Amino acid sequence: MRCLPMPDSIHTPSVSERWLTIIGIGEDGPAGLGDAAKAAIAAAGLVFGGTRHLQLAAPLIAGETSAWLSPFETSVEAVVARRGKPTVVLASGDPFFFGVGATLSRRIDPVEMHVIPAPSSFSLAASRLGWPLQDVTVVSLHGRPVDLVRPHLQPGRRVLALTSDEKGPATLAHLLAETGFGGSRLTVLEALGGEQERLTRHVAAHFSDDVFHSLNVCGVEVTAGEGARILPLAGGLDDALFEHDGQITKREIRALTLSALSPRRGELLWDIGGGSGSIGIEWMLRDPAMRAIAIEQAPDRAARIGRNAAMFGVPGLAVVEGQAPQALAGLVTPDAIFIGGGGSEDGVMDAAIAALRPGGRLVANAVTIEMEAVLLAQYARLGGTLVRIDIARAAPIGNMVGWRPAMPVTQWSWVKS
Repeated sequence: MRCLPMPDSIHTPSVSERWLTIIGIGEDGPAGLGDAAKAAIAAAGLVFGGTRHLQLAAPLIAGETSAWLSPFETSVEAVVARRGKPTVVLASGDPFFFGVGATLSRRIDPVEMHVIPAPSSFSLAASRLGWPLQDVTVVSLHGRPVDLVRPHLQPGRRVLALTSDEKGPATLAHLLAETGFGGSRLTVLEALGGEQERLTRHVAAHFSDDVFHSLNVCGVEVTAGEGARILPLAGGLDDALFEHDGQITKREIRALTLSALSPRRGELLWDIGGGSGSIGIEWMLRDPAMRAIAIEQAPDRAARIGRNAAMFGVPGLAVVEGQAPQALAGLVTPDAIFIGGGGSEDGVMDAAIAALRPGGRLVANAVTIEMEAVLLAQYARLGGTLVRIDIARAAPIGNMVGWRPAMPVTQWSWVKS
């Protein structure tokens, strides 16, 4: 048996190093806190938190308090400036589950922190509903577009959605109803863990005009009606799901293009000549951490990309209205680039190749002779992979059916060394 070498020493942080204590607090306030959390709050020279958090913990606070400021980064700077001094940050539930802990950890080393989490609102909601949390999709809509729930609307799926305010449940119910999921059961769980806790059950299409607590989680049992907008989990989504003017990479070509682009979690794609945005949208649907920028010179198409991105639940897709290569200047360095339009224009291909990071992938499709000539020249110069894609679809010919070929596509794929 081989043993892994042990490190020369294991660093145990001292009390002074762990100057920042992040404490999760629930609606039950001090009653739900342990002795360590209570002692940390009492000993802190300064306690940060939301106004509600500070009110809940008020009986324990001996030092000064600071409510979160807007913009939030101002408060982050204030926390960082306290380095070395006993400081407490109060957070809702689990600080590292859609919480402030994730933000602070980008500026403060975890070795400087002592984190005391409480049950998250998702955990509390799952326990009230009797839903095994590992089998549930959780999504935060707090301060985020409700469209983010769209990719998760699969028949039979259970979704826990944290909303922003008292209007959140109605907004979610409206989205479910208008997309064909009106039969879904929706449970609103309010002020979990506190004296005002309440649970009410609804059907999305007949959602009540009840007044809800601003702190709420919605449990959705997804039921798809006829014509429901269900986004298949496979690549190459039906063209009819997209709003387009004919300028769209067709589904079969799109599936092959995404395969060639080889998406990896957290990567950034440039979609040059975005058209309908279909490539960038499917790229982002692969994982919530995916990012994409669509570059499109036509204003109407740029606006259409934004609408499509929202309808597919990826509203974070960035749209740059402008013509390549000029519009590429100043953009974040991409991990992958797709060129679906405008690639034969002067300077576009050279700018894309120069912008790509080492190890990045470039995929370009050609349907015109001019663009094909560009790809053949790049293949001769740089190598890579050249593929010819021919698709034919069955179509009526008189009273019979025959094969109607689509325009062939030449695809060049290349990895930058």
